[in-house]
Amino acid sequence: MRITFYGAAQEVTGSLYLIEINGRRILMECGMYQGRRSETYERNLKFPFDPKSIDTLVLSHAHIDHSGNIPNLVKQGFTGHIWCTAATRNLCVYMLLDAGHIQESDAEYLNKQRARKGEPLIEPLYTQADAEAAMAQFTGIGFRQPMSIGDGITLTFHNAGHILGSASIALDLHETSTGKDWRLVFSGDIGRKDMAILWPPETPENPDILIMESTYGDRLHGTAQQARKELQNVVQATVRRRGKVIIPAFAVGRTQELVYALNQLETGGDIPALPVFVDSPLAVNVTDVFRMHPEEWDEEVRAFLSRGQGRNPFSFSRLEYVRDQNRSKQLNFITEPAVIISASGMAESGRILHHLKNNIEDSNNTILFVGYQAENTLGRRIMDGVRRVKIFGEDYDVRAQVTAIDGYSAHADQLELLEWAQSIDRGRLQQTFVVHGEQASAFAFAEKLRATGMRQVTVPERQQIVEFS
Repeated sequence: MRITFYGAAQEVTGSLYLIEINGRRILMECGMYQGRRSETYERNLKFPFDPKSIDTLVLSHAHIDHSGNIPNLVKQGFTGHIWCTAATRNLCVYMLLDAGHIQESDAEYLNKQRARKGEPLIEPLYTQADAEAAMAQFTGIGFRQPMSIGDGITLTFHNAGHILGSASIALDLHETSTGKDWRLVFSGDIGRKDMAILWPPETPENPDILIMESTYGDRLHGTAQQARKELQNVVQATVRRRGKVIIPAFAVGRTQELVYALNQLETGGDIPALPVFVDSPLAVNVTDVFRMHPEEWDEEVRAFLSRGQGRNPFSFSRLEYVRDQNRSKQLNFITEPAVIISASGMAESGRILHHLKNNIEDSNNTILFVGYQAENTLGRRIMDGVRRVKIFGEDYDVRAQVTAIDGYSAHADQLELLEWAQSIDRGRLQQTFVVHGEQASAFAFAEKLRATGMRQVTVPERQQIVEFS
């Protein structure tokens, strides 16, 4: 049995792991890499293996850094099943179509500029049609329902508490040539116990091999209560300046959590009833998927519904979900204080780029980050204090107030990751691999795991191969 770490090894984006056993090739995750633009397109376009050689794909959740390159995989010849939870499949219907649309639109926009400059034109990585074709290969199964997905290979999903439908993956593997058995557990992205809306994460039992994320393996988050108070303060301060709060937010999870928090703040009279716009067709569609899965809502949401006599957690008086592109453009001319939530969460593509372009040079406005910003993304550069940025190839001065709230992170912090790891029965555990974290975070978390007595903790390099016999 062999594991190759092709992506999210000493980095966060582009999750991609290959497991080979019994002549079968199982891909775990197929995420979009996001980083330096000069590197991103080529790395996403060219797989380090032949997509036709992959037998099946297992997907932990719908975030683009885990699912976003699936249409390209299918486009290049992958024909197997894509196994995920039912909610993940429902989310990917919208997310991958949206990703195809964004790539088509961004390529069209950039090609207009390239044509004016006499530069060569670019092609989108994949199209909406490619994404739609890929959806035919998705199969959704429930949590804690073992499923045979190949010779000697059984898959079980466990709730990871990160976003709707997110799962930790347990693969029970029987090697026919040697008679050996392994249980491989991949944490996926681990959520937080006190996060709004979703139930807390579960821990799969008795792994022999553990692959664990470390996104925030070197730092701590504020509490949900602190995050809500910080959001209140940001909104109030920006309203006093007669400005707008511009929030790049992931369409899945973060947008719904923000809408719910703003709903609570308005209901409690903690912020004025100002216009709130969710300007992302994807986020609108994803919110509909959240409404379709009340079985994943936690007790906090149920209590809020009870107190509000059934008030929808994702709807309130001056909230507007924007689908139409013309309506999105009209938001540029709003002069009253407002909150605009738009994707993508790392400000790399989509409508958020237009809102940043139109608002980043006004000191009355606030750019508020509420999620992880990967290295070399526009969001990371702005958050790190760069005073001049390029948006759609044009230079803009960063005059708006820039702030961040880490309490809304859907990722467990260092202590929460350690708590999850320590809840694992280690009686069978042979080796742990720390992935999905930048170098500083991954190595710091690996040291923390070793300090708890965990044996054989490794931070694999990209394209590293590990064999088990």
